[in-house]
Amino acid sequence: MDRRRFLLTLLAGALAVPLAAGAQQGAKVYGIGVMFVSSAANVYLDAFRQGLRELGWMEGKNIELEIRAAEGKQERLPAIAAELVRLRVDIIFAPNGPSVMAAKNATTSIPIVMAAVGDPVGSGIVGSLSRPGGNITGLTMQEQDIFAKQLQFLKEVVPKVSRVSVLWTQVDTPKELSASSLGGAKSRGV
Repeated sequence: MDRRRFLLTLLAGALAVPLAAGAQQGAKVYGIGVMFVSSAANVYLDAFRQGLRELGWMEGKNIELEIRAAEGKQERLPAIAAELVRLRVDIIFAPNGPSVMAAKNATTSIPIVMAAVGDPVGSGIVGSLSRPGGNITGLTMQEQDIFAKQLQFLKEVVPKVSRVSVLWTQVDTPKELSASSLGGAKSRGV
């Protein structure tokens, strides 16, 4: 099983937990709102759907997916989040920081599942990893926490290494999408 499929199956499981809690109420069809910054992310939908199917969740039978993409324009995310709230979906899957922040600003009651947020605590999405609070859960990509360990391993494998360069871009910084900037103001986080 490749890494993407594993992660998407894991995320499908994370989505299924809140739905399973209410599944005993009958034959309700649960709405899952899915927010993407770009429609290019749709390539992951097949694996996502497969993961849901493996857990017994079938489109048209017990779930309905409401999939929205901002076509690469992050400023559209608040409107997408608001639309999903108006549709009264039961859960929102917001894979990255900007989509999670837009969903967080749109609702405090609908569960939000994140997938690949670099620093959800530092960006203000959750209070802490051990006790996130609120309505947000999911996976994080805490690369900065493992850099020191990676360098330690590199030094063990290549003992003579004396300099290492790291190229880093933080294009997924939710601080840049604060409540004020989501409303149209141009502000940048630190």
